[in-house]
Amino acid sequence: MNKKVKLSILGISFSQVQAGAYALIFAEKDGLRRLPIVIGTPEAQSIAIVMEKIEPPRPLSHDLMVSTFKALHIDLLDVFIHKFENGAFYAELTLQQGENQYKIDSRTSDGVALAIRTNATIHTTEDIMRDMSVVFDTEDEENKEMSEFLSNDDKDLSQLSTNQLNSLLEDALSKEDFESAISLRDELTKRKGESQ
Repeated sequence: MNKKVKLSILGISFSQVQAGAYALIFAEKDGLRRLPIVIGTPEAQSIAIVMEKIEPPRPLSHDLMVSTFKALHIDLLDVFIHKFENGAFYAELTLQQGENQYKIDSRTSDGVALAIRTNATIHTTEDIMRDMSVVFDTEDEENKEMSEFLSNDDKDLSQLSTNQLNSLLEDALSKEDFESAISLRDELTKRKGESQ
């Protein structure tokens, strides 16, 4: 069985790479790895409202769902990001009602929007972390030099070596440039798929 890795929400960043999208950044508990996931505007707003402790005048869809859970005595125990396929992350909710436990398919962004409202745990697999996460580490000289590449609008990632991409990825994360980090991670994932 693939080991589960506990995650916490590190933050949300507006994506300048993909219009109308945001990067939701997870941090591994007691680790240096970060997992960026692209989400839509409504889900990003729903998550950000809770993170910023803003009280909307009327309940949002995720608030309504949590109220329904409470009325029916349902507890959201966990959101498990268990698969990455065709550019999308897949999640499963674990719900408990009395003695009964249910597993429900969910979009990752919706699951996280519910988890942040209910204090449910968020997990992913070690495989996803190994393949899709980036390691946050201290910046070195090579990263500083290559960070100039990230600011170039004409960047062609296919021209860089895998080691250079990994270094750029660390640099982007250290600067909280999550949009570039997602592009770099996707190029690395694409290369890994081509080599298999």
